[in-house]
Amino acid sequence: MKIRIAFPEGEIVARLDDTPTTQALIAAIPFEASASTWGEEVYFSTPVTAKLEADAREVVEPGTVCFWVQGNALALPYGPTPVSHAEECRLVTQVNILGMLEGDAQQLAAIKDGDAIRVSAA
Repeated sequence: MKIRIAFPEGEIVARLDDTPTTQALIAAIPFEASASTWGEEVYFSTPVTAKLEADAREVVEPGTVCFWVQGNALALPYGPTPVSHAEECRLVTQVNILGMLEGDAQQLAAIKDGDAIRVSAA
């Protein structure tokens, strides 16, 4: 499964694994949201609610597509956040792991707080 995440400066495609949260996300697209940034992470609200899955974790690889359960949001880390140790991608809480971005996750650095985000099928 793939989704397209479009923002004012471009777009990026994500390949998603088949998880309960991914299924809920796919059922909710297309949708639009307003971006927030936190260190080298972009996150934005979704119309999805989910519970933590068995493989949830706080530290991920750059470009991991994460679902922040407490915020009902997609979280896309591409580098260190304010709670990271050294260069790791550490999120504020455990998150569900949905998949990986295709291409260079550093493209997300172009996204600014308040930018319009559109999530659609790819």
